[in-house]
Amino acid sequence: MAAAARSSVKEVLPPPLTSASEPPPLFDGTTRLYISYLCPYAQRAWIARNFKGLQDNIKIIPIYLEDRPAWYKEKVYPENKVPSLEHNNQVKGESLDLVKYIDSNFEGPPLLPDDSTMKQLAEELLPYSDEFNKALYSDIVLKGDVSEKAVAALDKIEAAVGKFDHGPFFLGQFSMVDIVYVPFIERFRLFFADIKNYDITKGRPNLQKFLEEVNKIDAYTETKQDPQAMLAVTKKRLGCLKLVAKEEHPFQGITSKVDEDSGVCAIYNSL
Repeated sequence: MAAAARSSVKEVLPPPLTSASEPPPLFDGTTRLYISYLCPYAQRAWIARNFKGLQDNIKIIPIYLEDRPAWYKEKVYPENKVPSLEHNNQVKGESLDLVKYIDSNFEGPPLLPDDSTMKQLAEELLPYSDEFNKALYSDIVLKGDVSEKAVAALDKIEAAVGKFDHGPFFLGQFSMVDIVYVPFIERFRLFFADIKNYDITKGRPNLQKFLEEVNKIDAYTETKQDPQAMLAVTKKRLGCLKLVAKEEHPFQGITSKVDEDSGVCAIYNSL
């Protein structure tokens, strides 16, 4: 795969918009990516935008989720979540869909290789990301040791990262799959170490190497935030979910895929 497109000037990021902020001149032909700096779902689209070198083509509009402006829901994205992309007089959402959309509709290095075997693996791994995220987020609020389900999910990622020997990433070279997973893997390393006293990379050399190498990619590191800030936000969100016994499920009663996803998304997108 092609290397990431590079911007010659380090991007100066604007402060997040709040309920007191005026909206930008909406639907004026400017392409805008609405994000929260601390949201891993939004970070996916942000990394894709950076890797393709679209800093001058897609403007970042950060939203402060705990005091988000009313106009965002009323005039931009009725779902009132991030990320969303304003492009060609339309607004699209859902992080995985946006990564694919940015790859298909803008110039820059492709986010998937041409190799059919690698594409097939990507088609398996991309939808699995939701199951992986739910398995690990659910485990954070369970009492006791790390569950077998979480360990199995981490072991599956360890095996997937080690499938190709021509690079340290899921498809060997950095791709859409890494973009989808890395915001969460980095957080799980932090959260499990702090909350569960568990090192997710111990005994998983492929995962360790993946994290070492991905932190050398500017498109990703330019989106990283203060780890302690991320930990504080997550602990605050999870504080509304009392620690439950291991046989219970913190998102029990969920009946649809959308609701399952929102159980995780709510950590970042809900007040």
